[in-house]
Amino acid sequence: MPSPRPTGTRRFLGALAASLTLVAASAGAGSASVPGPAASAGLREAMFVGNNWDGTADVIASRGDFHRIGRVNVIPDKEERLREIYLNPVKLAFFLGVRSGPGEGHDQFVDDMYATPDGSAMVVSRPSFADVVSLDLRTGRINWRFPVSGYRADHMAVSPDGTRVAVSASTANTVHVLDIATGRQVGSFTTGDKPHENVFTSDGLLWNMSIGEVTTALDAPWLDWTKGDRKITVVDARTFETVRVIDMRARLDAFGRGDLSDAVRPLVFTPDEKKIYFQVSFFNGFLEYDIATDRITRLKTLPGNPATDPDRTAWVNDSRHHGLSMSPAGDKLCVAGTMDDYATVVDRETLREGPLVEASKPYWATVSGDGKSCVISESGADRVTAIDFGTGQRVTSVDVGDHPQRVRLARVPADWTGPTAG
Repeated sequence: MPSPRPTGTRRFLGALAASLTLVAASAGAGSASVPGPAASAGLREAMFVGNNWDGTADVIASRGDFHRIGRVNVIPDKEERLREIYLNPVKLAFFLGVRSGPGEGHDQFVDDMYATPDGSAMVVSRPSFADVVSLDLRTGRINWRFPVSGYRADHMAVSPDGTRVAVSASTANTVHVLDIATGRQVGSFTTGDKPHENVFTSDGLLWNMSIGEVTTALDAPWLDWTKGDRKITVVDARTFETVRVIDMRARLDAFGRGDLSDAVRPLVFTPDEKKIYFQVSFFNGFLEYDIATDRITRLKTLPGNPATDPDRTAWVNDSRHHGLSMSPAGDKLCVAGTMDDYATVVDRETLREGPLVEASKPYWATVSGDGKSCVISESGADRVTAIDFGTGQRVTSVDVGDHPQRVRLARVPADWTGPTAG
């Protein structure tokens, strides 16, 4: 197994507060959970925005005007990593494959980000470098580095107590679970092909969704079988033993939608964790799944944009819609209509959508710190946009870096405005 390589300040000290914002659903696809008051004096709530193509993360206010507080360089070791890659033909082949495939011609330097419980560091998964690093928010230096199995790191999730972080190693069909303070692996488990989203739930489980091959041109519905073994793997979050495997193919067939892909993309749990709402590849809409009865119960098809290219091979990584969050009360869903260039708020009871808010390739959806807004990343416009859950209307937009994707709630030092050293 890969082991972390400490490269600077060793560890983080301070209280691991149970009331920290990093709760189970926020590890999923834009959660409904909203952090409570700061766990200790000296911390402020913020949002991390990962700018995938330029290797930075913007830190913005989590509510109000969402102004930018500071920026972190997440690849301070870029030259060292590139040297390592270019001297290894196999690593180089995969590095270039990430660039030409999921990177759409760009290197992918940041996928996902979380804060440590004491707010002193940002933990980041870096797809092109196939690793996870912890960055000291005061200095910008790397505290620890964990190379994942295989050649690409993807989505992460943080345990409800904030002490562990799970990361998908997408080319190795593996999820690593690390101690967030030290970077040491505490466990791992095997998944389906191309593990993607991870979600911790309050009952002590960890859910992983594998999405299969999304960079091939075999995108016709009748070729869906070529995409690989796609399934939800549910494990005990302490022992990492498999508790349940859910193959949505059978559930979709039973629901009468054998035409839909079974690659589960972003998903969100209801506050009581009894239902899941999820998106699948190539579909402009989402589905509802009842966990207790193990069946799909409803489907919502959202409007298609007449300007959207009907050629499925032109859609980013098999996505049609990619990004889903839920209001804290559980009564509204916010959907990022990625290839249709809009976002919309949907009433969960009636499944009626609100206004279609124009957005440029929205790629993620989460919830503001006060729970009043859905916050989407507009990867095509290099900005994030807040949409009011009540009215469904745009509140404000804030410019960020190149190709923002993941947006996560976090805590940072109250006086923080950016690293003081490179």
